[in-house]
Amino acid sequence: MSFNLPENDPFLKKQTIRTRRKKLQESSRLGYKNLHQELEPLPSLKETPIGQQEKLFIEKLKQCCVLFDFSDCVSDLKSKEIKRACLNEIVDYITVTKNCLTENVYPEVITMISINLFRVLPPAGPDSLSDEIGVEDEEPTFEATWPHTQIVYEFFLRFLESHDFQPNTAKKFIDQKFVLQLLELFDSEDPRERDFLKTILHRIYGKFLGLRAFIRKQFNNIFLRFIYEYERFNGIAELLEILGSIINGFAIPLKEEHKLFLERVLIPLHKAHSLSAFHPQLIYCIVQFIEKESSLAEVIIKGLLKFWPKTCSTKEILFINEIEEILDVIDSKTFRSISIPLFKQIARSATSSHFQVAERSLAIWSNEYIVQLVEENLEQILPILLPSLCRISKTHWNTNIITLTYNLLKNLMDINKKLCDDVLNTLRDDEQK
Repeated sequence: MSFNLPENDPFLKKQTIRTRRKKLQESSRLGYKNLHQELEPLPSLKETPIGQQEKLFIEKLKQCCVLFDFSDCVSDLKSKEIKRACLNEIVDYITVTKNCLTENVYPEVITMISINLFRVLPPAGPDSLSDEIGVEDEEPTFEATWPHTQIVYEFFLRFLESHDFQPNTAKKFIDQKFVLQLLELFDSEDPRERDFLKTILHRIYGKFLGLRAFIRKQFNNIFLRFIYEYERFNGIAELLEILGSIINGFAIPLKEEHKLFLERVLIPLHKAHSLSAFHPQLIYCIVQFIEKESSLAEVIIKGLLKFWPKTCSTKEILFINEIEEILDVIDSKTFRSISIPLFKQIARSATSSHFQVAERSLAIWSNEYIVQLVEENLEQILPILLPSLCRISKTHWNTNIITLTYNLLKNLMDINKKLCDDVLNTLRDDEQK
C-alpha cells in the first residue's frame, strides 16, 4: 500500500485558519447560478408519452442545475419551490419507472449531481484540540441549501441502487476525479450530509471494482494527513464506518498491504486528541482485523501501549474500553504473548488517582472470559497485579475503589490462595529489605 500524499489531497483545499461561523451556512458553489430568472414548471413526467419522457427527464435534470441563494430566505421563493418539486419528481421517476436510465441520461445525471453537491466548503469553526470531548459537545453547522441538497443526495442514492443502473456506462463519469470531489465533502460539518455520503461512497465501492484500490488509497491519505498534519477532518467516523465494511470483506490470509495499513494508519489514529469522535468506528475496524487474523492482536496491543495517554483521563478510559473489546476476541496463545506488558499498564491505570480510570481498570475483572484467560496465566500476571492492588487498598482516596480492590483480592485468593500467599510474602520480604 502506498503512503505518498497526493497533490490533490482534499485537505489541501481547506483553509487551515479556522473562524467561527453561524450555525447555518451556505457553501460556495460553481454552477448555473440564478441570475434572477424565474423557473417555469415543466410538464409532468407521468403525463408525458413514453417516447418523450427521456427528453423531458433531461430537461428536468438541466432545470435542477440552477442554484439559489439560501442565505436570503425571502428571495426566489417560487423558483426554489419549483426546483424542489422537480427534484422530488425525478426521484420518484427513477424509483418506479423501468428502463428510464438510458445512455443519454448518464452524463446529465452526473452533471446535475456535481453542480449541486461539489463546492468549496467554508472554513470550519474552532475545535479544541486540548479537549477531546469538545468535538461531541459542539453544535453542528447545518448546510443552508439542505432543502435542495438533501433531495439531490436521495436522487443520487436511488440512481446507484436502481435495477437499471449500469456501472459500465457510469464509469465514464464516476471516475477517480469524481470520487476525490466526493471525498472532500466528508469534511462537511453537517452530519446529515456526511451520513448520505457514507452510504453513497459505500455503494460506489461495491459497484465499481476498478475504483476500490483508489478509494482505499485515498482513505489512507486522508487518515495520514489527519494524524500527522491538521488533525481536523469532520468525516473520520464515517470513513472508518465504510472501512469497517471493507475490512469485513477482505479475503484470508490478509494481504501485506492491509496489515501495513493497520500498523501505520489505524493504530496511530489513537494519537488523535479527538479520538472520542470516532472511537467506536475505529474499534470496529481493529476488531475486524483480529477476527481475520488473530496474531495481529499482539501488534495492536503493543501499538495501544505505545500511544497510551499519559495525562488525559477521558482518553485513557477509551483505551481501557478498547482493550476489553480486544481481549474478548483473542485466543489464549495470543493473550499469553502480551499479558505481561498489558497487565503492567492495567495495574498502573488501576492505581490512578482519577477514580473513573481506576474504576474502569478494575471493572475489567467482571468480564468472565478475561478472568478465564488470567486464570490460565496467573503465575505471570499475579506478581504484576498484587503489588498495585495492595497499594490501592491502603492509599487510594476513593472508598468505592478500595471496596472494588478488596473484592478483586478476595476473588484472586479464591482462584489460587497459595500463589497469592507466595507473592504477598515475597512482597513483604522486599519491603523489609
